[in-house]
Amino acid sequence: MRASAFVYPWDVVGDPDAARRIADLGVQQVTLASAYHSTRALTPRHPDHRVVTARHAAVLYPPDAERWRGRELRPYEQSWVPGDDPYGEAAAALADAGLEVHSWVVLAHNSRLGEEHPGIAVRNAYGDRYPWALCIARPEVRGYLVDLAAEAAVRPGTRGVELESCGWYGLAHLHAHDKIGGVPLGGAGQYLMSLCFCESCGAGYAELGADAEELRQAVLRALRPVWAGETTADGGDRAGEWAEVVKLLGADHAALFAAWRDRIAGGLRAEAVAAVRAAAEKDFRVLLHADPAPHRLGANVGVDPAEVLSQADGVVLPCTGGEAARSAILPPFVPHRTERTVLAANFTVVTGMGGSPATLAQDAAHAVELGADEIRLYHAGLASDQDLAAVRTALAELS
Repeated sequence: MRASAFVYPWDVVGDPDAARRIADLGVQQVTLASAYHSTRALTPRHPDHRVVTARHAAVLYPPDAERWRGRELRPYEQSWVPGDDPYGEAAAALADAGLEVHSWVVLAHNSRLGEEHPGIAVRNAYGDRYPWALCIARPEVRGYLVDLAAEAAVRPGTRGVELESCGWYGLAHLHAHDKIGGVPLGGAGQYLMSLCFCESCGAGYAELGADAEELRQAVLRALRPVWAGETTADGGDRAGEWAEVVKLLGADHAALFAAWRDRIAGGLRAEAVAAVRAAAEKDFRVLLHADPAPHRLGANVGVDPAEVLSQADGVVLPCTGGEAARSAILPPFVPHRTERTVLAANFTVVTGMGGSPATLAQDAAHAVELGADEIRLYHAGLASDQDLAAVRTALAELS
């Protein structure tokens, strides 16, 4: 079974043993970050450092000055990894170790752009802006994301791309000293708190024959029982989440929001994939991080399985957890696959981040039974030596 490990350039640059160590896990591919959000990351084996702080969203290669000249929205360069092109340096080292390199591009999640240009961020029904979540309905955001997807995906020596957050982002976001867990929102509450009421979304609602202020008031009413603790727990069940949304919001309003958001997200995905294909050589694979429930938000964006598999070469699906979780995620895509499409099951293999590398072999085997073709391992740079040893054993068993 083909396996790929997620890697950051800073895991490899400056560590002469990193590429061979990753190859020795038994993976055939790496998914290497080329455009990534702000983060603080542990590097437990690097000879020169133990913690890397990526202070803001940035590209990890030199962006094309001509492409971005005169544009208000443009990618920021990084300063925390030595060298002019850390992505290129890491990609070359990994390829020399016999690994196929695919890029990893994060799109609609960018706190620095949202802070510096607040008008492009998602604005909830209360008027609060989410600087980490760019509103994909805004033309300037779509133009930026499509061009970023093409540039960050198609790097020298790269054979494919995985696009993360290529759709709606919302309330959920790890933040410094976070204090928003006092009221359990569940999937329905997260969705309601992520509905956007910026000018572009308001105009979109009007196109569908609705009044934006009436919709906003409907969302405020729907959220009152959430704050009072009176809503039904959806337990993370996708159908239950949407049923709760319909119950709180009303069927007509829920359908209108879904129609607008599905249209915008589907359009962005189609444009981004087309832009990548136009920039790439033949046989360049384009995969999307996805979830089979269209109302889901975040890194693994909600999609319509039939639509997304008609656009891209496949999907990367969150499969960490028990059998029930995988059974809810993989089967909806299976009827829509073709000979060229890939269903990649993504497993967290860092024990400290909720992963279970010790059960990777049986978890991956279960995913294959459900239709998975490949597996993804998050994350080779963050995992402990013990976790990596478990991964090595599991991949040997699976081969």
